[in-house]
Amino acid sequence: MSAAEIDGFADRIRKHQGGMISAWVGIPDAMLVNHLAQEAFDAVVLDMQHGMWDMQSAANAVAQTRLAGKPAIARIPVGDFASASRLLDAGASGIIAPMINSAEDARALVRTTKYPPLGERSWGPSLALNHMGLSADAYLKNANELTVAIAMVETRAALDAIDGILGVTGIDGIFVGPADLSIALSNGDQVAPNAAEIDSAMQHAVSRCRAHGKFACAYAGDGERAGELLKFGFDLVIAGAETVQLRAGARRAINAARRIASGS
Repeated sequence: MSAAEIDGFADRIRKHQGGMISAWVGIPDAMLVNHLAQEAFDAVVLDMQHGMWDMQSAANAVAQTRLAGKPAIARIPVGDFASASRLLDAGASGIIAPMINSAEDARALVRTTKYPPLGERSWGPSLALNHMGLSADAYLKNANELTVAIAMVETRAALDAIDGILGVTGIDGIFVGPADLSIALSNGDQVAPNAAEIDSAMQHAVSRCRAHGKFACAYAGDGERAGELLKFGFDLVIAGAETVQLRAGARRAINAARRIASGS
């Protein structure tokens, strides 16, 4: 049985089969995740770096995402590689690791997200076995292909080291964080994720991913920007955080009600 037959997400993103759009959730509520997963998102990212998730709530959210037939990806806190393997054990299809600034950082990520011979991931995927319906032997043989390790490129150092990061065996792709990258490239002067300089850096990142045969992901603040990034060639983009989408939806409903009530 191939990895693609078990869980198509990793296979699809590696083969660049159309631009994917993912939800992004920091509010630690598994039922909220389930509601978003019912929409036409291709995946759901749980933001454990700046969101409020703990391991138990994240594991529940992974289950709710899979219940809706979607893959769950987790962004771990900076340097928290121990959580990476636990989230994969819980059934996550991928890990996004922030602040990967060098090939050595990338190798540290691989060590905890891939089984030998690529890494040193410890055995214990009980929930992943349940979610995928696999025997232990089948999971072990397929896990490195079923799951993806994604290094965040969001600093000047990471941008300079991008070829070294992408050259690490076991790194499946990168995720560009344009807000932090804009802070870094402006030496702390501004948060400007849509600036022309950032566009140039992001297009460079896509180009280097293609040269290494790996995929590129990025954060966008809204749907319009997400569409632009898909045109740049990114394989997976975020179309804004759930908090922005929630408040925007509430605002539209309130404004519509006020407009109709006032007859304007």
